[in-house]
Amino acid sequence: METLVLNSAYAPVDRISWMDAICDVLTGRAEVIVAYPDRTICSAREEFQVPSVIRFLGRAVFRKQHVRFNRYNVWLRDEGHCQYCGCKVSRTGFTYDHVLPQSRGGKTVWENIVVSCGACNLKKANKTPQEAKMKLRRPPFIPKVLKGAFSPVLSWNEGMPMEWRSFLRSVDYWHEKLDP
Repeated sequence: METLVLNSAYAPVDRISWMDAICDVLTGRAEVIVAYPDRTICSAREEFQVPSVIRFLGRAVFRKQHVRFNRYNVWLRDEGHCQYCGCKVSRTGFTYDHVLPQSRGGKTVWENIVVSCGACNLKKANKTPQEAKMKLRRPPFIPKVLKGAFSPVLSWNEGMPMEWRSFLRSVDYWHEKLDP
């Protein structure tokens, strides 16, 4: 679960984990604009709603030096296609596949994870691609940049929390293509 980050002028600048968002709010760097209505976490003394959208109160500086390893970015790296059969898979419907299975010491890292459809994941099971007689279309790698990764010009799309829609819609207006 992620949190949309706005700058002090309410413009979207990033998306971060809800845990990082809670830390930013508790340390006074940010304020909660919208919380997930059905998600809460409890500390020893308090209960907090999980933030869906936060706004930084001061000047926020983001220096991303690498592409964050997460489910969405793996899907982007593999361009939404199963790396075994090549079929298009939805962002919410794909499975991670460990090229070297976890039971054999495979780690959950960029270099060992690919997008897989459910059928191919079941077929490969707890084997290497060679043992399952399946060929990888492209070996997994650490991306330097990702086309379509979140940026201030990204528009709201299916799969994002509905709470983000109004904040991203205003960005669409300024970056949409003009008809000649």
